[in-house]
Amino acid sequence: MNDLSGMGKTILCIGLILAGTCLLVLMASKFPWIGRLPGDFFFKGKNFSLYFPLTTSLLFSIILTAIFWFAGRR
Repeated sequence: MNDLSGMGKTILCIGLILAGTCLLVLMASKFPWIGRLPGDFFFKGKNFSLYFPLTTSLLFSIILTAIFWFAGRR
């Protein structure tokens, strides 16, 4: 039964991370600067548009790296 408790904790952590990410996506409209940072590229052509949030992705990557680094230190 101990083998399943580790898997249960892993699934719970993944679920909490997913719920937190969904909450951030829902609250993104409260922060108008997210997705409009310098370095976020938006190209609009006749038949297509391309949005590439480079700076926003780097910012989230740095924040998540710091969170997981601090969480893994214990």
